[in-house]
Amino acid sequence: MRLLNCCHATAYTSLMQSTAATVAEYLADLPPDRRQALSVVRKVILDNLDEDYEEGMYYGGIGYCVPHRVFPAGYHCDPTQPLCFAGLSSQKHYMSLYLMSVYSETEHKRWFEAAWKKSGKKLDMGKCCIRFKSVEDLPLEVIGEAIRRVPAKKWIAIYERARAMTSQRSEKGKPQAKRRPAAKPAKAARPQRRAARAAD
Repeated sequence: MRLLNCCHATAYTSLMQSTAATVAEYLADLPPDRRQALSVVRKVILDNLDEDYEEGMYYGGIGYCVPHRVFPAGYHCDPTQPLCFAGLSSQKHYMSLYLMSVYSETEHKRWFEAAWKKSGKKLDMGKCCIRFKSVEDLPLEVIGEAIRRVPAKKWIAIYERARAMTSQRSEKGKPQAKRRPAAKPAKAARPQRRAARAAD
């Protein structure tokens, strides 16, 4: 089990960020082909998304997060932000689908990669980012199932277990304070030689 760190979870912040305030505005700003493709994937996500997630604009793209009303602690790197679960964005040369649970949960990742391979489609994936240029690149049924398999409560449990394991590893990796060697006992003073007795 691996914890998605700040860099991975906000991977698209350093790429093409949108200033759109709503998902509708974001989609409206896209070229027609990109708008159509992301709208199809978005519908698959929404049709399979647990009701405890919320859709919104996060990190300059479309995001699906666990809101603070469900998970008050929020995201550990920035507790003011909700816990991110999935995302969609349009980049310069491709579009991206972000599935945080595929990176963070080993069993889920194995299932996902096997199901994708079975579909016959080529998987172009980084740590949590699936890159695609058209809807035809994606096995939509696999994406829908990947979303459906991880309701919000399960995602929170995965996230908290990963956080706990990361904390344990951090504690084990800390160098232990070196013990100062015990002070050596003071040497006993040597007895002074007796003065030679005066001759009779």
